[in-house]
Amino acid sequence: MKVVGLTGGIASGKSTVSSMFKRLGAYLIDADGLARKVVEPGTEGYREVVETFGERYLLPSGELDRRALGRLVFQDPQAKKRLEAIIHPKVWAERGRMLKQIEAEDPRAVVLLDIPLLIEGRLTEGLYGVILVYVPEHLQLLRLIRRDGLPPYEATMRMRNQMPIDEKLFYADFVIDNSGSLESTERQVEEVWSLLV
Repeated sequence: MKVVGLTGGIASGKSTVSSMFKRLGAYLIDADGLARKVVEPGTEGYREVVETFGERYLLPSGELDRRALGRLVFQDPQAKKRLEAIIHPKVWAERGRMLKQIEAEDPRAVVLLDIPLLIEGRLTEGLYGVILVYVPEHLQLLRLIRRDGLPPYEATMRMRNQMPIDEKLFYADFVIDNSGSLESTERQVEEVWSLLV
């Protein structure tokens, strides 16, 4: 089994690229998806988040108000650390369980770990390689504003919470430039896939 890190910057197009890899046969473990799963209502993570941050971060439905919580942690480094201390160990445990299951079912699997902060979190050890989904920063900012409907200052603040995407190039074994057409991105994905299987 080959375990490969997939990362990029916010709004760089990791979801698009991971979908292309899945169509080719890759298994995907999405850290953001797991982070949402471990704080769903009824989970231990949910209880801990509500105890730590209060019910003001709940929607009328009882679910976490992810947008409000996101605003808080992007402005308050201590709040960010507290939230990560709740979520990260649970995500890591679930990731380990999923890897064992995939390996048991398909020992020749290529598994993509889609982790936005893969490099910042120093989570690259033991990986077969790192794939970076790259777009220039100005395009990243435009896409983030358009995608999330954020004002430019808030989008810029969110981008500053990550390592600049140009710095991530240094850590990448494979780079997929997602600033052109979908066809161009797909060609690059196919090239990288041919090197992984």
